[in-house]
Amino acid sequence: MSALAQKLLQGLSGGTWLTRERLVGYAAILLFYEMLLAIYAVALSNGLVTAHKPVSMDFVSFYAAGELANAGTPSLAYDQAAHYAAEQRAEGPGISYNYFYYPPVFLMLCALLARLPYMVAYFIFEALTLLVCIFVARRIVKETDWRVLVPLVAFPAVFWTIMLGQNSFLTAALFGAATLLIDRRPVAAGLLFGALAYKPHFGILIPIALAAHGNWRAFIAAGASVAGLGILSIAAFGWGTWSAFLAAAAGSQSVYAGGAIDTIGLATPFGAVMTMGGGLTLAYAVQGISAAAAMAWVALVWRRGLSLPVRAATLLAATPLAVPVFLFYDLVLGAIAMAWLVVAARKDGFLPWEKTALAAIYLATLFTGSTNMTPRLLLPPLVALALFAMTVARARYELAQRGRETQTQIAPVSGMLNISRH
Repeated sequence: MSALAQKLLQGLSGGTWLTRERLVGYAAILLFYEMLLAIYAVALSNGLVTAHKPVSMDFVSFYAAGELANAGTPSLAYDQAAHYAAEQRAEGPGISYNYFYYPPVFLMLCALLARLPYMVAYFIFEALTLLVCIFVARRIVKETDWRVLVPLVAFPAVFWTIMLGQNSFLTAALFGAATLLIDRRPVAAGLLFGALAYKPHFGILIPIALAAHGNWRAFIAAGASVAGLGILSIAAFGWGTWSAFLAAAAGSQSVYAGGAIDTIGLATPFGAVMTMGGGLTLAYAVQGISAAAAMAWVALVWRRGLSLPVRAATLLAATPLAVPVFLFYDLVLGAIAMAWLVVAARKDGFLPWEKTALAAIYLATLFTGSTNMTPRLLLPPLVALALFAMTVARARYELAQRGRETQTQIAPVSGMLNISRH
C-alpha cells in the first residue's frame, strides 16, 4: 500500500479530516442549496410557479382534517372523499390525495392550525416545531456556539420535512426532550413520551426501555399522558371520531401494501422487502424479526444501565427497525440520535471510522427522498440500519469498557486473597 493511500485510510478511520470548521463550512453550502430548493418547492405547491400538474404538500392533509373538525364534522377527516374535497379547497383542484391516519389526539392540533390561513398555518407550524427541535438538540450537545445551528438546520431530513410540510420536527423534539430529561426528571420525560400518542406506532419501544430500566415513574407518567390526551380528544370530538379513526386505521394496510404509496420512501425492513418485490407475507415476516431484535437490544441496553447518550441513541435509532411505517422525512429522529452519539464520543473519544460514518449517513440522507432515482436504491432503510449499527457499536464499546473496569477492580482483591492464604 502506498504511503498516500495509507495516510488517506488513517485520515478516514480517525476522522481527522472532519474538523469543526469544515463541518460548518460544508453544511453552510448544503443549507444554501436546500433553501433554494425549499423555496421553489413551496412556490410550486402553491401555484406561484407553473407546474405540469397540480402539486401539493403533505401539510394539506393536516389542514384539511382541521377544517373538517372546525366545521363540526371531525369524523369526516377519516372519510377519504370528504377529506380530499377539503384538501382541494385548501390547495386547489386536481392535487394528489394525501392520506390522514392520525388519531384524534393530533386532530386537536390540526383544528387549531386550520383557524389560520393555509400558508400562515404551514409556516407557523414548521417554524415553531423546527425551533423547538433545534433548541432540544442544542441542549443535548451542550453547545452555545451559534455555528452549531448550521449543521443541525442543514441536516437533509430537515429539508425534506420543510419541503413536504411534515410533523417530524415535533416528533424529534418530543423524543429528544424526553430522553434528555429521563434520568433527572422522569415524570416530565414520561409526559413527553406520552405526547407521542399522536403518532402511536413510534412509541412501541418506549415502554420496553422504561420497564427494562426500572423507571416506573416515567412509565406511569407516559401512560397517564396517553390516557389524558385520549380523554381530551374524546371530550373535544366525541367517541364517534375515534371509531372512524380506528376503522380507517384498520384499512390503512391496503394503502401501504397495495402500492398507493411508493414503498421506496419507507426507512424500514418492511419497505425494503416490498420495494424489492418480496411480497406482503415476506415483508411482514422480516419486519417482525427486525422488531423483535430491536426490542431485545433496546431492553438489554436499558437494562444494563448504559450511559444516557448510549441509551437515548439506541432507542431513537432502533425505532425505524421496529415499525413498518417510518418514512424518509422521519429520519429527523436520526439527527437526535447522532447528537447523542457525538455526546458519547466527547466522553470516550470517537471509535475508528465513527466520525466518517456519521458524515456518510448525514450526506446519504439527502437522497432518501429522491424516490424517482434510477436504479431504485434502498437508501432510507440502509441509512436507518447504518445508524442503528453505529449505536450497537457504541453500546458494545461501553459494555467492553465496563468489563475491563470490573476486571481491574477484581484483580487487586484476588491478589489480596491469594496473599492471605499463605
